Amino acid sequence: MWRLLAGRVLQGLAVVWVVVTLTFALLHSAPGDPFSSQNGRRIDPAIRAHQRHVYCLDRPLAAQYVCYVRSVASGDLGYSISKQRPVRDILIDYVPRTLELMFFGLCASFLIGITLGVLQARHRGTFVDWGSRGASLLLYSMPDFWLALMMALVFAYWIPLFPISGIEDVVAAPTFEWWQLAGDHLRHLVLPVATLALTTTAAIARFQRAAVLDVIGLDFVVTARAKGVPEGTIVRHHVLRNALLPVITLAGVTLPSLLGGAVLVELIFSWPGMGYLTAMAVESRDYAIVTSSVLITSVLVVVGTIAADMLYALADPRVRAQ
Repeated sequence: MWRLLAGRVLQGLAVVWVVVTLTFALLHSAPGDPFSSQNGRRIDPAIRAHQRHVYCLDRPLAAQYVCYVRSVASGDLGYSISKQRPVRDILIDYVPRTLELMFFGLCASFLIGITLGVLQARHRGTFVDWGSRGASLLLYSMPDFWLALMMALVFAYWIPLFPISGIEDVVAAPTFEWWQLAGDHLRHLVLPVATLALTTTAAIARFQRAAVLDVIGLDFVVTARAKGVPEGTIVRHHVLRNALLPVITLAGVTLPSLLGGAVLVELIFSWPGMGYLTAMAVESRDYAIVTSSVLITSVLVVVGTIAADMLYALADPRVRAQ
């Protein structure tokens, strides 16, 4: 078990290093720099040269990379040129909002996907089965940004049930009690979370359906059914417990897609998270924020994948034995 964890951690560190290095090389190899212009106006050449020297941008690419690695190794993620704040302080404000969005999106997608997969397997070949599979496949085929726009159009414009942007009502929030603030925040969460969940539910439901169909014909299930155990009890205590192993593995694969979708979802719904921050930083060529966001994102993906592997090992004694 510990050997498995150590191997996964080493692989994860290698992945993080490769991703961050490629991002650094692509950003710094592109023409221009953060000091090429400011608010659409040209910067005085002398001031620009001084600023580039302060941020190590006047050195060769290899020297810039060494400077960046030394800074990260010391725990310093750099200074944001566009926001005039340390990147660490900025990430403390933005990362929890993305984690909140991903947590609720992941929980909702797995809750709906597992329920839908079990329902499809129990009614295999019926209208419930192929109808729900067709609807989920349609949602899965939609681009994230288009689904987000449709959710905003339908549920914020045509049927004004939920707010369209932000994390709270900026006008009324100062007058709210704590429970009103919590309710208002949950209302702002509904549309972005629903968009993230619907784009991944179809894949989870498909995996769960196949896993349930594999387990439902095994001998111990047939024996339980022959003993007169209710079908609901069989599904909950015998089938579902053994059919969750493939879905646990899927959790590690789902995390990168949720992070990728969160960028567009945060932009469309103006959710002030890491995806929104990164998009704004790319536009202003803020190297420190972009590289730090990629670093945090890759670490989250690696941690999610390792957690899925460990949960699979805990759930399956055969993996622990190997």
